[in-house]
Amino acid sequence: MQNKVTILERLIAGFTYLTAGMLGIGWLIFSTVVKKDLPNRFLMFHIMQSILLSLCFVALNFVINLLIKILEFIPFINRLVRQLVYLFNMPFLFGYSIMQCIIYGVLIYLVVFAFLGLYSYIPGISKLIKSKY
Repeated sequence: MQNKVTILERLIAGFTYLTAGMLGIGWLIFSTVVKKDLPNRFLMFHIMQSILLSLCFVALNFVINLLIKILEFIPFINRLVRQLVYLFNMPFLFGYSIMQCIIYGVLIYLVVFAFLGLYSYIPGISKLIKSKY
C-alpha cells in the first residue's frame, strides 16, 4: 500500500522547483533539526531532483557559454555561431525566446506533477535519483 502524500509535501515539492532547490535544502535542514529524520520518499525525490536539475542547468549554461566564446574566434564559424545564438534568443512566443519556452515548459511540467502528488520523469536524472532514494 502506498503512503498518502499530504498537501504540505505537495506544496514543498512544487515550490522547490520554483526556487531552484533552495526551499528543498531549507526544508531538509529544518526537518532534520526539528524532527530528527528525513522527509518521506516523495518529498526527498522532488527535492533532490530540483537540486540536481539546477546544478545541471548551471553547468550546461557555463559549458555552452564557454563553447560560444571559443567558437567566436574561428573566422568562418563565428558568423554561424552568432546567428544561432540570435535564433535561440530572439522573441518566439509572447516575447519569450525558444530556450525560455523550453525551460518554462519543463518547469511547469515538474511543478504540476509535484502538486498532483506524482513522480515526474526527466530522463537520466529521475532514474539516478530513484536508484538512490
